[in-house]
Amino acid sequence: MSNTLSIEKKTLAISMLCEGSSIRSIERITGVHRDTIMRLGVRVGEGCKKIMDEKMRNVPAKQIEVDEIWGFVGAKGKNAERAGAYGDVWTFIALDADTKLIPSFIVGKRDAYHAKAFMSDLAGRLQNRVQLSSDALAAYPDAVERSFGCEVDYGQIVKTYSLSNLNKEAAARYSPCDVVKVEKTVVGGMPVVSRITTSHVEKQNHTLRMHLHCRRLSRLTNAFSKKLENFEAAVALNFAYYNFCKTHISIRMTPAQAAGIESSAWTVAELIKLCGEE
Repeated sequence: MSNTLSIEKKTLAISMLCEGSSIRSIERITGVHRDTIMRLGVRVGEGCKKIMDEKMRNVPAKQIEVDEIWGFVGAKGKNAERAGAYGDVWTFIALDADTKLIPSFIVGKRDAYHAKAFMSDLAGRLQNRVQLSSDALAAYPDAVERSFGCEVDYGQIVKTYSLSNLNKEAAARYSPCDVVKVEKTVVGGMPVVSRITTSHVEKQNHTLRMHLHCRRLSRLTNAFSKKLENFEAAVALNFAYYNFCKTHISIRMTPAQAAGIESSAWTVAELIKLCGEE
C-alpha cells in the first residue's frame, strides 16, 4: 500500500518522523495507516544508510569527537533474555566539531568488537590526520591504535561523578549526577590538551534524543523499537536528515555544506527520492 502513496504524502510523513512526531500522530494528520508509515520509514532509513556510506568519503575534518548513546530494542538489558529481545543497544557517533558533520556511526553493543568496527569505519572516511577525543571507554585505546596507527592525535576526557543523587527521591535520581572532577589524558600523538573534549558530540546526543522519530532513544519512554533493523533504519534516517537537510543554527547551513560535501541543502523530497521512493 505504501508504494501507492504520492511523493507529497511520503515527504510529509518522513518530515514529521525526522522532527520527532510519533507514528500515531502522523497517522492522524496524514490519514496514512501507521503500518504503512513504519514500512516507509524503514525503507527510507535503509536507503539513508547507503547514502551516508557513499557520501561520507575523504571528509576534511580536523577535530573529531566520539561518544556512545544508549537505547534498547524489544526490552531493556535485564529483561532481554526473558523477553527474547536484543536488549540494550548503543549507537557510536563521530562528530566533526567544526562543521558539526556526522561522518560515521555504528549500532551495536558497547564492547570491544563494535568499538573496533566503529573506529575502523571512521578512519577509512577521513581525508587527513585529526585530533580525536573520546570518553574513557576501555575499548577505545586499542580500537584507535588498530584503526589509525600513529596517524592520529588522541586524547581522552575522564569525568568523575558525585554519588549524591543516589539518596534522593526516585524522581530526582533521573537527573544526572554532578561532575566533581574532569581529567584530560593524552593517549597518542600530540593532541592540543585544551581541545580534548566531547561537549559537542554530547550536545548532538541530546538533539538525537529529542528528534529521533518515535522518541526511541528517550531515557524514559514507552516508544521503542521492536526490531534491531527498525532501530538502525531510524538512526540512519535521523543522521541523513541532520547532515543533508537540516540547517544547523550555529553554522547557518547544513553540516554537509559546511564540510564541502554538498553545495546546497537537500529537501526531504530529494532525500527520499535518492532512497528510491518516487
